[in-house]
Amino acid sequence: MSDRIAMYPGTFDPITNGHVDVIERAAQMFDHVIVVVSVNSKKTPLFSEDERVNMAVASLAHLANVSVEASHTLTVEFAREHKCSAIIRGVRAVSDFEYEYQIALMNRKLEPAVSTLFLLPHEKYSFLNSTIVRELARYGESMSDFVPAAVTTGLRAKFPDAYAAKEQAR
Repeated sequence: MSDRIAMYPGTFDPITNGHVDVIERAAQMFDHVIVVVSVNSKKTPLFSEDERVNMAVASLAHLANVSVEASHTLTVEFAREHKCSAIIRGVRAVSDFEYEYQIALMNRKLEPAVSTLFLLPHEKYSFLNSTIVRELARYGESMSDFVPAAVTTGLRAKFPDAYAAKEQAR
């Protein structure tokens, strides 16, 4: 029997504790999970592709069966090339599901052998997304409850003045 391989695609700008929670659970279900840092033509990321990959690698180092790769191809094409049987998607709310459902149907049309698996994050992360994290960081807010340590370091480097002002105000 061949390995059960799943992929978890996303922009990960930056990776959050909600993402890590979904990845940890996917890693329990599959022999190998590939976290795919993707390009989204509708987004202008704060972090470069290399920064996003490096933060994901550091944030997921505790998971032996998880790897991180960048991709500039369609999700289903990556799945075909890497023999993935599933695409993992985190869904926080009904609005996420509606969007992800459409994409899942298109992916199934393009590659029927690859299934999409929707995972809910732990409820303590149900409100969390990368946009909120970036906005809080712009104001120098503490990130320790929202992102792994490597991401906190990256955010502080992107917004040094905001963090310096916040620390000076204390």
